[in-house]
Amino acid sequence: MTGLWSGSSGLRGTVGVLVGVLVLWEAAVWLLAPAPIILPPPSRIWIEFLDAPRYFLRHAWFTLSTTLAGFALSVVLGVGLAVAIVNSRFLERIIYTLLVSLNSLPKVALAPLFVIWMGTGVEPKIAIAVMLAIFSIVVDTVLGLRSVDPDAIALARVNHASPLKILVKIRFPNALPSLFVGMKVAISFALVGAIVGEFVAGSAGLGFVILVAQGQFDTPRVFVALVLLGILGTLLFYLVEAVERLTLPWHVSQRAVADRDGHG
Repeated sequence: MTGLWSGSSGLRGTVGVLVGVLVLWEAAVWLLAPAPIILPPPSRIWIEFLDAPRYFLRHAWFTLSTTLAGFALSVVLGVGLAVAIVNSRFLERIIYTLLVSLNSLPKVALAPLFVIWMGTGVEPKIAIAVMLAIFSIVVDTVLGLRSVDPDAIALARVNHASPLKILVKIRFPNALPSLFVGMKVAISFALVGAIVGEFVAGSAGLGFVILVAQGQFDTPRVFVALVLLGILGTLLFYLVEAVERLTLPWHVSQRAVADRDGHG
């Protein structure tokens, strides 16, 4: 947990910024007095949450579980596709072409197809989360797998190392920093994908809460869902960053952060 909380650019600094924004928001609403349906103050949003905390937390848990499932699946599939791309020119052309084509399509337009194919359960939401998250995983992992010192590969081959051993002991450890970069991007995209799925065909989740509240012109409830989404996205990002710090304490980027924090 130290990695999650350390550094001025860590979660502690983010919490400080958010508290400052909320204070300014409350003051601005008090001074300008807009209609509550346009912009409620943070205090009104907090009251709305306290009126039904179990309701909001239940839907937040559904969105969180969908996001984590989509993210985990995108990491597994993304790393597998990256390995295939690095080891085969033929597969590289096919996989990259498909990924670039899918990534360029509006996911909201594709979401109804996933609902038709998979039903209205959690499966289409996970699938959409994977679609949004996997591209960054593949691209960054391929970059890491290919950014290996050629002399290290040549030395391993001279010592009769198999392609699998080269991948596991040389290429993959070298790719971990790039993989974590892709994962930090992918976790946010997975959350967006889960919400898109809930917008299209949802009966649970924060996206569903937003849709229902929109239909009732219940602006405070919309903002409660948005604030919870912001909290989830921030915590998930810093959780991945904490795992990165624990996994890669030897990497130059982590040593630089440690040195900066030590002298801060």
